[in-house]
Amino acid sequence: QMQLVESGGGLVQAGGSLRLSCAASGGTIRNYAVSWFRQAPGKERDFVAAINWSGDSTNYADSVKGRFTISKHNAKNTVYLQMNSLKPEDTAVYYCTRGFGIRSTYDYWGQGTQVTVSS
Repeated sequence: QMQLVESGGGLVQAGGSLRLSCAASGGTIRNYAVSWFRQAPGKERDFVAAINWSGDSTNYADSVKGRFTISKHNAKNTVYLQMNSLKPEDTAVYYCTRGFGIRSTYDYWGQGTQVTVSS
């Protein structure tokens, strides 16, 4: 059974950094795109970043461009989201998902990891 497990969330002050990990088990992300989404309380789940199957193409939401970096380590079956210059508005539960392309359809989702940025 394919599973995606996010980790690395936590509480950080504004301006700080966190690195989220999305580890796949029971299946592979090698030939798939992987995306990160986030959902703040009372809001819809929003796209954050995506990376294609080979790792040489990425896409970011305007709100995180220049601050977040997505990367993929196929041998480790893991995708990372490096988040710098964090803002209180980045506070949300962050989810990773396996997809068939950047901004395409998705088949598996993780359970999410909480990121809280204090002002």
